[in-house]
Amino acid sequence: MAEQTTRRPYGAYAAIMGTFVGGLAAAGWLARVLGRDPREHDALDLLVLGAATFKAARTISSDEVTSFLRDPFVEGEAGEGDEQPVGSGDLRQAIGELVTCSRCIGAWVAAGLSVTQILAPRLGRILTWSLAAGGTNDWLQAGFAALTSKANELERRAG
Repeated sequence: MAEQTTRRPYGAYAAIMGTFVGGLAAAGWLARVLGRDPREHDALDLLVLGAATFKAARTISSDEVTSFLRDPFVEGEAGEGDEQPVGSGDLRQAIGELVTCSRCIGAWVAAGLSVTQILAPRLGRILTWSLAAGGTNDWLQAGFAALTSKANELERRAG
């Protein structure tokens, strides 16, 4: 099978990173103008933000409900699990790479949640804690499924 060579969209990567940094700078400026000082965060805040980021990043990058976000930037049917970023070497490809990678979009989600907690603290707290509860639920459901599967396997072996 011949290896397909796709040109890397370095200019688009730079534009995306510039947007990320510029957005954070603008949010910091707006927080200062509005007199919204970030409160000091503790370990619990970091844990909750991490769980919320996990949930939102996984939802954006792979769930059926958010396939409409990925669809313009991927080849194949969004939501069916075989999504690949379009390979045209442009901004569309770079965005496709961003929205199909849970680790990549996770940085944007974390920044968005953090900014929301500063600029709109009540909304930010509700959103972050709701997503964190959903992420925790995902882990608990996966853990429960793994444990019951293992218990059933052991039971079959013993029987």
